[in-house]
Amino acid sequence: MSVAPVRKPKPQSILTVQRTEWLSPAMVRVVAGGDGFASFGRNDFTDRYVKIHFAKPELGLVPPYDHQALRETLAPADLPVTRTYTVRWVDYAAQELAIDFVVHGDEGLAGPWAASAQPGDTLVVAGPGGGYSPNPEADWYLYAADETALPAVAAALESLPADAVGMAFLEVEDEPDRLDLTAPSGVELVWLYRRGATAGTLLAAALQQASWREGRVHVFAHGERESMKQLRDVFFVKHGLERSQVSLSGYWALGRTEDRFQAEKKEPVGKILD
Repeated sequence: MSVAPVRKPKPQSILTVQRTEWLSPAMVRVVAGGDGFASFGRNDFTDRYVKIHFAKPELGLVPPYDHQALRETLAPADLPVTRTYTVRWVDYAAQELAIDFVVHGDEGLAGPWAASAQPGDTLVVAGPGGGYSPNPEADWYLYAADETALPAVAAALESLPADAVGMAFLEVEDEPDRLDLTAPSGVELVWLYRRGATAGTLLAAALQQASWREGRVHVFAHGERESMKQLRDVFFVKHGLERSQVSLSGYWALGRTEDRFQAEKKEPVGKILD
């Protein structure tokens, strides 16, 4: 009988918050670095991400966290939890990285932490991972994202050559949530404002009606899970794209906690691609 290999935990980097900046009413940037940055790895993905480890302050746990050992001594509710976030940028010379957090008041874990983060606070991350970079052989580029994927789209747009062409459909709650993004002049930025509508519905409608350029496209579409399922049909059924042309992923699911959303990735409801 074969035994599945044990996945080795990725090394943790213990960073120190340097500063924070509110980019919009619902998004705050945390810049972290310090001596612990030396252990942070490198990759060339524009959607590189980290797993952030959050431990209850009152327990006095000291990072790096040995999750396996802690399971033997702590109740499940007291174990450190992880949240996945895109790294907006990394400056290896300055030994700093930035992570942009969507904040909805006191809802969730990571958002409230970021909203109240102060210089000197500890940020424990594992990674980076990633899976997407713009294909330089593509004729044009297409992006579709809600707030949660804006950091990855912003990084991708900045990496494109000056003569790149394409479109980016970006859904946010309202005009104050719009960010100042840097993109080639040939890439059209289309901002979609929900103003109370269900998250993701505007993205699906916009992509259904979008004009389609000639040539081979490279797609990056990430955001709310059910809206990504609708876009799956736009890309693969309506336009007949190949899987290699599309990076499609759900970053979250409406009505689900982060832990439930992660657990559902192994269930039929959580699968976007077969």
